[in-house]
Amino acid sequence: MKFRFLAGRRVGATLAALAIAFTGAVAVATPAHAAPNTAVFTKVSDWGTGWEGKFVITNGGTTPINGWSVAFNLPAGSNIGSFWDAAMTRSGQRFTFTNVGWNGTINPGGTASFGFNGSPGGAGAVISNCTLNGASCAGGTPPNPGTPGTPGNPSVTGTTNTSISLSWGASSGTVTGYRVYEGTTVRATVTGTSATHSGLTACTSHTYTIKAYNGNGESAASNPVTGSTTGCPPATGKMPGAPYLFMGWGDPPAPATIMSTTGVRSFTMAFILSSGGCNPAWDGNRPLTGGTDAAAISAIKAAGGSVQISFGGWQGNKLGPNCATPAAFAGAVQTVINAVGPAVVDFDIENFDEFENYTVQDRILNGLKIVKQNNPNVKVVVTFGTTTTGPNSHGIRLINQARALNVPIDNYTIMPFDFGSSNIQNDTINASEGLKNALKSAWGWTDAQAYAHMGISGMNGLSDQQELTTTAAWTAIRDWAKSKGLTRFAFWAVNRDRPCPGGGVVSNCSGIAQTAWDFTRITAGF
Repeated sequence: MKFRFLAGRRVGATLAALAIAFTGAVAVATPAHAAPNTAVFTKVSDWGTGWEGKFVITNGGTTPINGWSVAFNLPAGSNIGSFWDAAMTRSGQRFTFTNVGWNGTINPGGTASFGFNGSPGGAGAVISNCTLNGASCAGGTPPNPGTPGTPGNPSVTGTTNTSISLSWGASSGTVTGYRVYEGTTVRATVTGTSATHSGLTACTSHTYTIKAYNGNGESAASNPVTGSTTGCPPATGKMPGAPYLFMGWGDPPAPATIMSTTGVRSFTMAFILSSGGCNPAWDGNRPLTGGTDAAAISAIKAAGGSVQISFGGWQGNKLGPNCATPAAFAGAVQTVINAVGPAVVDFDIENFDEFENYTVQDRILNGLKIVKQNNPNVKVVVTFGTTTTGPNSHGIRLINQARALNVPIDNYTIMPFDFGSSNIQNDTINASEGLKNALKSAWGWTDAQAYAHMGISGMNGLSDQQELTTTAAWTAIRDWAKSKGLTRFAFWAVNRDRPCPGGGVVSNCSGIAQTAWDFTRITAGF
């Protein structure tokens, strides 16, 4: 059975990219006494909405380059999309490309290249602060010649109530040792590529960077990594009713106004997608901070509310297929957690590229173990489709695999619609009972324990298959969920919680006669 969502329900952005206003081959201006290693940019083609670019790195020296990194800044609104022959990381508007395994060594006189696609095309964007292994892309002398290369991305390898353990990739060049920084404070100095920061307080988070050093000085700092000690008090099980709110579609209302009008205290903010590779962004193209989504979240928190952040959905470029490993997926999620500070992270695994692709499904599940380990006070939810009698084979597989991998998922939420129902109330309850039985079978739970790990995410008014959920039916479903001890309750979407009688199904109303925000008021009563 195919599960999908109306118009903007799970509407993802197309793969975003960037534009740079260069024509032909370009190198950053060369200083008078240039070092021999350069990175030269070429704009290969431009088709208006996008373009293709290429960098060629040349070793003009007498010793091999063992590992390279090209980094540059782009203006606000620019973005990197697909790329090849390199790995990419992003911090704000600074994009860093590093070698892959087979092209990291460049012998004297040799070259290596990589490319990427961007959008929008045309003029208006420029590269700034371009560096090759910390020096100017045009061959300028590094501030500290002879210092090591930047360490590889760090990761958290273990936590206890009082310690966080880290590891990272080795730096190129001559390395005496590595320093682990928390802010500007050195927390550890080691000769290898791992360290443990001890003497910490239980249930606290810490962010680290790594620098290599030798007799000539320190390298540039690695990308940051955040870890949290264990020992948090058990979280209360029930989450507040949190309807979905999508700031990129359907005339989104001001959330603080909705809170004061309906009494709702939480929203599920949609959707985090890939902005290219394993890099998260709102809808794949809006920034995590400083944009409309961040402003809405700030308003919710200022009004005393909380947010759940939803990753994925039906359409768009997902992080699951784009992040190569569970650790990379967890790192992308951590970037969002650090930027937003959610109470809940919701992984909407419904499209076949994540739900029915078991390699990706396992990658996500193993990544969620890392997310939960590093953020024990943030609840983890998986949301997926269902039949009228419970999860289909892919949903059953997800539940059983979560048990086999011992993934500490706080809540399994089903989406009981788009299966041609003529009685959405009864079919929702029957589907939920099927989910309960699947959880009991996999985990060995009692009825009460299974219900306490369950949620419902419905669709208000008419679904895109013309299934009808009235306010009376939604109230009955809510009351049943409360009576059984379910711990999550949501619907798609606040944007649609407005009247438009006549059977139309559009982005900013429900398709039925109702009072504005009726379904949100009902959900607030959860």
